Amino acid sequence: MKIHELAIKTGLTAPTIRFYEKVGLLDSRYVLRGKNNYRDYSEETVEHLKIIKRLQSVGFSLDEMTELFQEYTVDKLTISKGMELIDLFREKIREIEQKQIEFEQIHRTLNDMLEAKISLMKQLKNGNHV
Repeated sequence: MKIHELAIKTGLTAPTIRFYEKVGLLDSRYVLRGKNNYRDYSEETVEHLKIIKRLQSVGFSLDEMTELFQEYTVDKLTISKGMELIDLFREKIREIEQKQIEFEQIHRTLNDMLEAKISLMKQLKNGNHV
C-alpha cells in the first residue's frame, strides 16, 4: 500500500511515517522500495505503527523503541545488550503499573464527583434548593 493509505489506516501523517522510517522504526521488513523508488508498505506495517503509537502513549522514547524493534540474531546480541533490554522492559512495566494506579485513583475521584453532581441535580429537580 502507498503512504497515503497507510496514513489513513493508522491515523498518522505521511511526514510522521517517513520520519519513523528515517530513525529506524520502519526498516526493510515494513518498507519496500519499488523500481520507481516509491515506498510500498505491507499490511503488517499498520499493526507495527499502531504498536509504536501505543508504546509512545505509555512513555517510550523513539530511541527506546528503535532499540526494542532492532532485529537481533544470536551472533549479534550480546549478553550485556540483552540485559539492557530486559532492564528496559522491566522499567517500562513498572512505569505502566504506576500509571495504572494513578488512573484508578483519578477514575474513583471522577466517579465520586459525578455522583455528587447527580445528587445535586436530583435535589434541584425535586425542588430542593441547596
